[in-house]
Amino acid sequence: MNETFLEVLKHEGPVTIITVNANPAHVVNTWMSYVTVADNQLLIPAAGMHSIETDFATDNRVTLTFGSKDVVGTVGPGAGFHVHGRGHFETEGAAFDAKQAQFPWLSRLLVVTIDDIEQKI
Repeated sequence: MNETFLEVLKHEGPVTIITVNANPAHVVNTWMSYVTVADNQLLIPAAGMHSIETDFATDNRVTLTFGSKDVVGTVGPGAGFHVHGRGHFETEGAAFDAKQAQFPWLSRLLVVTIDDIEQKI
């Protein structure tokens, strides 16, 4: 796991989640403080995200963007990343229960298995 990426996650900011198999692409947002890294996965509470969930039925590839101007990147202040992976939703299990304890409003847990992390800035 990229150290700069983990540092970015410590700062609050938006996370954009994109699936591209719909026309147009589906885009939803959440907050970095909601995201947990566990092994090679991102765990994200979901109350909505129905368009993303529908897309996963035919193609579960997903891209997420993260960034913070408070972290030094490759060319100076600011670091940003694209995370590519495969997602699915869970409604039970230990990870779901742990996130629901943090965020009682969640109805599902988005689990993204990371394929690669690309630093953009």
